[in-house]
Amino acid sequence: MTPEEIRAAIEYLDACIRELHQDADGSLRSLDDDEQTRFDEGLAERARLAGLLVRAERIEAQATVPGATVPGDDRGVFQHQRKVEAYAGEDLRYLRPGEIRDKALKVLDDTRATEHLGGERAKTVSTPAGDITVTASTRADEVQAHVERLVRTSSKNLDGSQIARRLVVTENDAYRTAFQKLVTQPMPVLTPEESRAVQAFEEVRAMSIGTDASGGFGVPVLIDPSIILTAQGSLNPFRRIARVETITNDEWKGVSSAGVTWSYDAEAATVSDDSPTLGQPNVVAHMARGFIPYSIEVGGDYPGFASEMSTLLMEGYDELQAQAFATGSGSGQPFGIFTALDANTNVEVVVTTDGAFGGVDINKVWGALPDRYKGNATWVMSHDVGNEVATFGNGNNLSFLTVDLTGVAETIRKRPIEYASYAPDFTGTTGASNVLVVGDFRNYLIAERAGMSVELVPHLFDITNNRPTGQRGWFAWARHGADSVNDLGFRLLQNQ
Repeated sequence: MTPEEIRAAIEYLDACIRELHQDADGSLRSLDDDEQTRFDEGLAERARLAGLLVRAERIEAQATVPGATVPGDDRGVFQHQRKVEAYAGEDLRYLRPGEIRDKALKVLDDTRATEHLGGERAKTVSTPAGDITVTASTRADEVQAHVERLVRTSSKNLDGSQIARRLVVTENDAYRTAFQKLVTQPMPVLTPEESRAVQAFEEVRAMSIGTDASGGFGVPVLIDPSIILTAQGSLNPFRRIARVETITNDEWKGVSSAGVTWSYDAEAATVSDDSPTLGQPNVVAHMARGFIPYSIEVGGDYPGFASEMSTLLMEGYDELQAQAFATGSGSGQPFGIFTALDANTNVEVVVTTDGAFGGVDINKVWGALPDRYKGNATWVMSHDVGNEVATFGNGNNLSFLTVDLTGVAETIRKRPIEYASYAPDFTGTTGASNVLVVGDFRNYLIAERAGMSVELVPHLFDITNNRPTGQRGWFAWARHGADSVNDLGFRLLQNQ
């Protein structure tokens, strides 16, 4: 397929997926098993085509480099004359950003290391209808396209060449086998190639902005949750709806403005000063830590090491973030959306009757949200609050909300509902408490510093008799932050 044909196919798939997922008025609809299968197959094919398009566009871009291309086939495709050599252990500190980027892209083209990311993860969550199993899939082509975008990005918050260097030094056989030994054996014996691979990683880490904890072993990029945990692979609702940015420094820095104020001025009169006031929101990255105990038997050379390691790291990391992004204090950890908005009285809306919660309060908080944010708004609440919403219509002649009580409420005012396990429950008692949030979550930013490290704790001891238990442990750490960068894009419903 030519690039034009690929783009046309993607547009056609987008239309099919949209028609399957939405009603004519734009509201989301529930899918039966057959429709869900077709929906998932459509997403998979779209991701595959997107990966082909990225590669085709890269080839087209190379065609503009003088003397670097020769004509290809009769469809106008070009082939690159200059061969990019694979990483052969050279010192990456002295390669130009363009050279290291090319090597990283070659790794992505050549590797099959993303295959372990295929398939689904399952998680059981509590809902008003009982426990249900939620699945989330992470496909290799999605991960590859995501990492390629990061490698190609250069901004004040993200230096793609740092991720490229990390990718090149960790996604090779020598580093992967060394990493497995280092995190499973107390006294590993490394080959010369493995020792050099670990040294190369340490040299790359020394080039990073800021000071990272030392002593750990960097997780290979394509199993590193801080890099490959995209929204599609997450069971955390906030990653699906918030703005997620990968950074290579210690904090994300942005620029915000309420916009330029226009005015009507008389003919030939001096235009008024309508310059906007600029803000500089920032999101600081905090260290997240995890500990994974395992038996000595499990620590042997077992099949599927990368896949198992990825699953273990990802599950705990995702769970920690789900809690922090809901109610994190902002002190040594991210600001949760409920915490951030609770500190701004301008976006708080109180219920009509203290200790009660009804349809009138939904109208009240929705009416308070500025119109500019309603078109992309999402409701976020706990399953307990969702249960209250689902039963608003009981006993009324005109139901506020129609819902099949064998399931859960999915939309309010034609905008989707996301259920967060760590969002506050509705207590039904008087006194200050948060109920739900509605708003455009593009104004809630998650900043994730690329790079996770793991250190082996060789022996775990029983806390009562201080004797070893026959277990080891993985101590993992990464850094991320989150905060509302525009509180006015939300409204927080509160009990009085």
